[in-house]
Amino acid sequence: MPELLVEVTRGDRVESMHYGCLAVADPQGRLQAFLGDPETYVCLRSMAKPIQTLPVLTTGAAEAFGFGPEELALFSGSLNGQDFQVALVQKVLSRLGLTADNMLCGIHAPSHRPTAQALAQAGLAPGVIHNNCAGKHAAMLALCVHQGWPTADYLDTRHPVQQLILRTIAEVTEVPAGQITVAIDGCGAPVFFVPLSRIALAYARFAAAAQGNLPDGPLTSAMATLARACLAHPRLIAGDGRLCTDIMQALPGQVIAKTGAEGGYALALMEAGWGVAIKVSDGHVRGLNPTAIETLQQLEVLTPEAAAALAKYHLPAIKNHRQETVGQVRPVFRLAKTG
Repeated sequence: MPELLVEVTRGDRVESMHYGCLAVADPQGRLQAFLGDPETYVCLRSMAKPIQTLPVLTTGAAEAFGFGPEELALFSGSLNGQDFQVALVQKVLSRLGLTADNMLCGIHAPSHRPTAQALAQAGLAPGVIHNNCAGKHAAMLALCVHQGWPTADYLDTRHPVQQLILRTIAEVTEVPAGQITVAIDGCGAPVFFVPLSRIALAYARFAAAAQGNLPDGPLTSAMATLARACLAHPRLIAGDGRLCTDIMQALPGQVIAKTGAEGGYALALMEAGWGVAIKVSDGHVRGLNPTAIETLQQLEVLTPEAAAALAKYHLPAIKNHRQETVGQVRPVFRLAKTG
């Protein structure tokens, strides 16, 4: 069962609560800490993006198209739709001989409010290149072009690119493909349900690979390369004003932070070689942000400087329309450590 993660107070009383589950694993899949049921099935949503990017490396597509750390981080990110991100998506598409018309991710306004406002003020409509999954879709198209697969139906679950991604998810999470539930994400791409503990395992493997602590092999090499790319380019993992980027900038080279949707979150902790997976049951970001920072605190990853930089996420104040502080969002859980 989910356990209490976060309380929301108003005055001296608790008004609301957020429940969820949490798993911390090492690269062998051994639980180091947990809360609630670590074996509950969770939809990866955008936590899958770094894993979905790995075939770009293992097939040789990255080498063939000259993709470096920036492009690899872009493919792994949930993008703000900021101008520098859009420009890089367009550069990738041009290198593939494709255009935005080949992308099937749908359209929404940029997540970055100043960028969305600037578009509106200029009388311009957002396009697919502003979608927060634009990088992931560019990666899928790169695989199609490299492998000689059709691009028109690349989102179909039966398409070879999606079957390749499913096999990669299975290999990295160590969940047999037949036990992975496949659904459809907000961008139209297939997405995957696996146990929370296996998401933690996957991110632990990214951390261990980057530190040279996994057996050599093509997948390990790809995970190491991708992890280092993400660490080097935190603004391409999310963008300005986003939790993922802010965590990675506050703890440079120490953490890969990757949001999902509906209260999912994953962390790769470089020094420990551990992975963390979080699921807030009600899917609300209000409960997620304090949980993510408190987890880093309890796992002794936060430095005093990082704690200060991330304080707005950790213990946010509840303010009324007069900007008076009337309550607080506060994490109240304690991880059960197995060691």
